[in-house]
Amino acid sequence: MKPELILVQQLDTKPVYHVSELVETFGSRPSAYRSLRDLTELGFAQHERRGYFTLRSSIHQPYNLWQYLLPSLSALKNARYFGKTYDEYDTKQARKIIQGMITLDYRAYELTKLQNPRTMFIYANSIDSAARRLKSEGYSEGEKGRVALLSRTGDFSNEIQRVYLDCLAAGGRYVLDAIAIELLHGSALKIKGSFPIELVNKVKEDLPK
Repeated sequence: MKPELILVQQLDTKPVYHVSELVETFGSRPSAYRSLRDLTELGFAQHERRGYFTLRSSIHQPYNLWQYLLPSLSALKNARYFGKTYDEYDTKQARKIIQGMITLDYRAYELTKLQNPRTMFIYANSIDSAARRLKSEGYSEGEKGRVALLSRTGDFSNEIQRVYLDCLAAGGRYVLDAIAIELLHGSALKIKGSFPIELVNKVKEDLPK
């Protein structure tokens, strides 16, 4: 993990970027493409066509936290999505037949009751076996399924910590879940992220009383 990648934090936060913005940041077109390749391999970036790319908002966490986010980013980058009816039925049925640790949406909701879950992310004990079982039950693999199988990478000794880091790594709406977990279960966390005070205050207001 190259320290100079931290320069990408100079970019303004927005939905889509162009590689020309990296040229200005890293000094040359070859350096820009190398940096984009590295960020994509780490899981922070997704390279779209014609030089456009997206960044996970977790890229703006302090650099010393990146090493703790890498296992989560790797798992998310390689997630396999499955769907059958593409509604709540899919997640309920999958929860009955897949063995593993649930994270992100559903586990965050269990821990905080903050945001209604949509996609069931699960670290399957065996991702290939889980995929075969889902297919045998009529699920199809694609990009829009509401069941996501994740490979077990990294440390799982502290379940709440891992869910927190997964939320932190995923970024976007999951940042709110991470803040809520920290507010409600902070004593279980040894590694904590950095958040704008206005987001923390928003979560405090939105948490169920």
